[in-house]
Amino acid sequence: MNEIIANGKPIAAKLPCSIEEFLVAQKLLPRSVVVEHNGEAVAPSEFSGRTLKAGDRLEIVKIVAGG
Repeated sequence: MNEIIANGKPIAAKLPCSIEEFLVAQKLLPRSVVVEHNGEAVAPSEFSGRTLKAGDRLEIVKIVAGG
């Protein structure tokens, strides 16, 4: 186990893993969030192909619908 910094907090993760695998492990639906990986916005279509390693920084924002 290693750590990823997600929204400023260290979170233990089984690395290496994809962004998609990390989101699922955190009980987040990949299609319901916007993700920035080390300062770069990541399209949802890239979540499964983008590999995380120890010390990477993620900013994860949940998408909410409203009126």
